[in-house]
Formats: sequence, structure tokens, C-alpha cells
Amino acid sequence: MMTSPQPSIWPSHTWTITCVRMLLIDFSSAFNTIIPQHLIEKLSLLGLNTSFCNWILDFLTGRPQSVRIGNSFSSITTLRTGAPQGCVLSPLLFTLLTHDCAAMHSSSHIIKFADDMTVVGLIKQG
Repeated sequence: MMTSPQPSIWPSHTWTITCVRMLLIDFSSAFNTIIPQHLIEKLSLLGLNTSFCNWILDFLTGRPQSVRIGNSFSSITTLRTGAPQGCVLSPLLFTLLTHDCAAMHSSSHIIKFADDMTVVGLIKQG
């Protein structure tokens, strides 16, 4: 952005100052908060194949988990929510779940990547 108009360079230009306001959001534990049934409903609304939706539901539900510390293991528990950390599908599934999060104003834009979102707003003066 130029700090002051330079009429010798652009003599007939009407100057407008545009500022950018950005809000950066990192969803805490985003992948752990995915509720499989809500995701499946969203995928169905997006028109994804029922067989694929059922496969995703099977992938996300009924996963046994335990913790190992040294040679000791905790008891096994079955997870009912969340997508696996480190799985290549988890960011995509969260993005699909939140795909309808959209800017409400024409001068604002939303940029999403996995569990990060940036809201960009343009502010014009002049």
C-alpha cells in the first residue's frame, strides 16, 4: 500500500485506501470433536455415495484404544467421537464437516486448511 497519493505517477487516479483485517482461528482438538453421525449427515447432504458414507462411519466408530507407558498397558476403551490423529483423512473429514462455514459479508473471505481458519475482511476508505 502506498502511504500517500502520487499524482505525478497517476494524475487521473481516484485514491482509495484499503486495509485488511484478519482473524486467525485454530480449532482446539478439532479432529477429536468430530461426531461421526453428524459428519455422515453432512456427507450425505453433499451427495456422497451411501456406501462411502457407511465406510467412513465404520472407520470412525468402534475404534479400540489403550495407552502404553513403558511395559504397562491401560485397559482398552472404545472411542465414539473423533478422527484418528495423524491419519491423512482426518483433515479432509474436518474440512468437509465445516465446509458450509462461510463469510456473511461480501467484503469478507474465509480461508480454511484442516483445523485452521482465517477470516479476511477488506476495509475501504475514501
